[in-house]
Amino acid sequence: MSTTYNEAATAAPSNSTARVATASIVGTAIEFYDFYIYATAAALVIGPVFFPQSSGTAQMLASFLTFGIAFIARPLGSALFGHFGDRIGRKSTLVASLLLMGVCTTLIGLLPGYDSIGAWAPILLCVLRFGQGLGLGGEWGGAALLATENAPKGKRAWFGMFPQLGPSIGFLAANGLFLILAMSLNDEQFRSWGWRIPFILSAALVMIGLYARLKLHETPVFAKAVAKEAPVKVPLVELFSQHWLPVLLGAASMVVCYALFYITTAFSLSYGVSTLGYSRETFLGLLCFAVLFMGLATPIAALASDRYGRKPVLIVGAILAILSGFTMEPLLTHGSTWAVALFLALELFLMGVTFAPMGALLPELFPTRVRYTGASAAYNLGGIVGASAAPFFATKLVAMGGLSYVGGYVSAAALLSLIAVLCLKETRDNDLNRVA
Repeated sequence: MSTTYNEAATAAPSNSTARVATASIVGTAIEFYDFYIYATAAALVIGPVFFPQSSGTAQMLASFLTFGIAFIARPLGSALFGHFGDRIGRKSTLVASLLLMGVCTTLIGLLPGYDSIGAWAPILLCVLRFGQGLGLGGEWGGAALLATENAPKGKRAWFGMFPQLGPSIGFLAANGLFLILAMSLNDEQFRSWGWRIPFILSAALVMIGLYARLKLHETPVFAKAVAKEAPVKVPLVELFSQHWLPVLLGAASMVVCYALFYITTAFSLSYGVSTLGYSRETFLGLLCFAVLFMGLATPIAALASDRYGRKPVLIVGAILAILSGFTMEPLLTHGSTWAVALFLALELFLMGVTFAPMGALLPELFPTRVRYTGASAAYNLGGIVGASAAPFFATKLVAMGGLSYVGGYVSAAALLSLIAVLCLKETRDNDLNRVA
């Protein structure tokens, strides 16, 4: 077995920068496309289509709960795909996770509603959401490792930016498609069948992603690691027995990213349409504008974290995110469209600032033998706290005390991440070739 590993490592060809960038970006773009089309549908139509309650609020809460199911599944997916990613390699695992994610997303678009199959509709919806989350659990970690383990010295955050750019692209594609549908269809058509189109189109995007990833070679860091010794038998056991603290701190560091993104998008869209009185297409247009600032912040923060370190960039981002929570109520209730646009742009810009360094930081926290499992676990455990129930709790909080309570939720999430980042050591100079 040792001889086989050495031969594989010696023969392993390298990946071009363009190939690494494409395969990293396309996967996370599809990930966020798939997740955000569900978040948008949850805010607009999932409740009436799949749940029988007569109360609009009850339907909305049930809809947002199904949104959270996938985040519960994601840590399980990180354990499953991390196991194979650390044992058999990054490439094969990335292909499998993308395929599972895409199949479940497409089937959601084909699933009959409550009026057609009764209680089976919400049950099957929850099963597919769970499967979607399972696939997503292995997606980001693999994409981040693909980028950073192919990066030249001093440019890990820049290469780690590739998967971090994917969310902006996926979000823009999802939001843009919903905007086109909202402008092209009347309300009855959209609720009847129009909302399904983005889910079904996911199948085409997955085929593109599979094509890009099947052409990849294994990362040189992983090839060197398996040349030195056989992969660990159960990565999850070693991870939590020897590296549990980086997992917890990495997960807590991610909370602010998730809270900023899903409060700004899923919750704000629902609130803007149902309470502030904006049309669906107007608010989707505002979000399309705002996500450009997230895309702008991503390379800036990546360059800064290569130059100054991961911690300084994340500390500044978290402090600004804490302060941004206090702007939510005054800007969203100002009564002007420009104030709403300013708030959305500010929050998504800060999402880019806090998210970009994570593409390098989380992989740098772990040795090669458990890196896929560790980076994926930290990323997805952070999602349980920061995102799984964020729209649900935000809906509850706004009913209890108004938007200031929701802004407080954002500030609290940012404070938690700030404390975690302060507890971490700087990782910029960590050697990715370490195996223990």
